[in-house]
Amino acid sequence: MRELKGVDVGTPHAHFLVAEHWSLLATRSMTWQEIFSRTATYLTVLSAAVVALSLVANATGFGSGFTTFALLVLPVVLLVGFGTYFRLIEADIEDTWLIIGMNRLRHAYVELAPELEPYLIAGYHDDPPGIWTTYSFRRRLGVTHWLSGSPLVVGVINSFVTGVLAAVVCEAVDAGGTVQALVASATAVVTAAVLGFLGLRKVHEVSRTYQPRFPSDETRQPTR
Repeated sequence: MRELKGVDVGTPHAHFLVAEHWSLLATRSMTWQEIFSRTATYLTVLSAAVVALSLVANATGFGSGFTTFALLVLPVVLLVGFGTYFRLIEADIEDTWLIIGMNRLRHAYVELAPELEPYLIAGYHDDPPGIWTTYSFRRRLGVTHWLSGSPLVVGVINSFVTGVLAAVVCEAVDAGGTVQALVASATAVVTAAVLGFLGLRKVHEVSRTYQPRFPSDETRQPTR
């Protein structure tokens, strides 16, 4: 009878692996629901703010009342937006850890029953190629995958909203149109750069100390 580090296939321990797999799958489903919910909430708040600003602009003719209202509303929108962005980064990290756990369980299945390996399409190694195989059925993630990610989309929107807020501030101090355009553009670019840097740093902090337990042949370190 096959054994997995001393565990017989016929013992209840094998069923524990399946139970843990379903637990991780349910947790991952909840994580994705939170990602969609938070993104939708932020876009709803942003849309409501745009509609409100349009109504105030029509009523005040883009006068001082509109400027005051925008200075009150846009910071609230940005607070929700920045909170959403950083939570999406955390959620993506959590989702990656859940995939690592599921890949390790699949690796246990393959050890228990090697003949099942040809039937698996998801990864069963916990190194980056195995993780990306489970994510997108590819050994590497393409540029389009990163560009379509929720954190990047929310981050770009936050950058534009920050630029708009900077333009409103310039309008409040009677700055010229050229100054407004330059300040708004620079603020948007700097915000995008800062958000990207903070997001990448968070991911790097988590990944730099990670060591896979069941690497594939292409990432396994040679023994000396």
